[in-house]
Amino acid sequence: MNNELKILATTYAVNPFKGSEDGMGWNFIYQIARFNFVTAVTRENNREAIEKFMLENPDPVYQRIRFLYFDLPYWMRFWKRGGRGAMLYYWMWQRSLPAFIKKQPVDFDIVHNVNFHNDWTPSYLWKLNKPFVWGPVGHHPRIPAQYLRLFQKSYIIKDRLTWLVKKLHWNFSPGLRKTIHHAQHIFCMNSSIADVINLKNKSYSIMPSVATGAVTTSRQNLPSKFTLISAGRLVPLKGFDLTILSFARFIASLPADEREHCELIIVGSGPEKKLFERLIQEHNISRQVRLVEWIPRKELMNLYASSSAFIFPSHEGAGMVVAEALSFGLPIICLNNVGPGEFVNDQCGIAVNESNYYDTVNQLQHAIETLYHQPDKLKYLQAGARKQFEEHFHWNTRGEQINAIYQHIQSSQPSQSN
Repeated sequence: MNNELKILATTYAVNPFKGSEDGMGWNFIYQIARFNFVTAVTRENNREAIEKFMLENPDPVYQRIRFLYFDLPYWMRFWKRGGRGAMLYYWMWQRSLPAFIKKQPVDFDIVHNVNFHNDWTPSYLWKLNKPFVWGPVGHHPRIPAQYLRLFQKSYIIKDRLTWLVKKLHWNFSPGLRKTIHHAQHIFCMNSSIADVINLKNKSYSIMPSVATGAVTTSRQNLPSKFTLISAGRLVPLKGFDLTILSFARFIASLPADEREHCELIIVGSGPEKKLFERLIQEHNISRQVRLVEWIPRKELMNLYASSSAFIFPSHEGAGMVVAEALSFGLPIICLNNVGPGEFVNDQCGIAVNESNYYDTVNQLQHAIETLYHQPDKLKYLQAGARKQFEEHFHWNTRGEQINAIYQHIQSSQPSQSN
């Protein structure tokens, strides 16, 4: 039986109108409130969107949510502009939170640091002397060198320097060591996190930060074309070069009269757009590839609904778009890594092993050919993709996982007696 608790959740990024980190922040708050009362602390610049959404989308669950808005004084943040300086400001914001919370008239049983979802920046909420939950936390792995061969050396240098900064924090940050030591439970995005931050003898569980809600757009059972779709920022991390080159080889393997019945749609924008356009031109697949720079979310959902499968050879540690694709019953073609590959099995997709660059392209090509030439296998994986979503990537499932941990923590606390 559920014992309703009072949860204090800190969510630096919250915007119910957005996806990615902001959308996840909102959904975590909502899921906590399904079972418990939650006081959510976030930044002042999130207030307008939160209040607008709650006004336009009334829900009785909101009665169990209270928002507190906190920012550092202007003289401590005037230098921050958008994403520039975000991690430094996040650390300063976290560092100042306990003092702010202690001044508020708020009572709580458990404190939970929800986002940013990185495992190398400390939290200081354990200073509030209540059971402390951290996460889900994780990181983007270092991109294997062979997959950066087409990109500028400056990106390789940036990726390696970022990795070095993470390792310095993991190995030498006293604040991070205290965060881990004081946490009653840590949610990890994937299985690699426990080794990286040394969670031996700690209470932790694997819980991807990504999830999505139930599909409201109907799925077309018989798309008019064999359509692969992918979505995300056009940056090296996402592996769109692998997507384009493997699709080009697939197209080249087909008889001429079949090529017009196949399509690749890439939805996104970013600094590598010109490189990807050049690859498309060089491999003569302009008729089969659509680069869609930006569309409203509803239109993206319509594209999912009319596609055959989702291809995403990303090197990242998660991938919100994977959860969305699974919700539409789209099999996933990805790399067998600790990111998307960790949650794609042979019932819902095809994960190819990391290898040298062109072996990887060949394996991805073979995966595409498998789905194209074996319609029964495609239907089997489509059914499995929807099942994977229902069991692991529905937001309601995530809420139940979080509440189970809260209940376990609370039941493990020593009883208070007068």
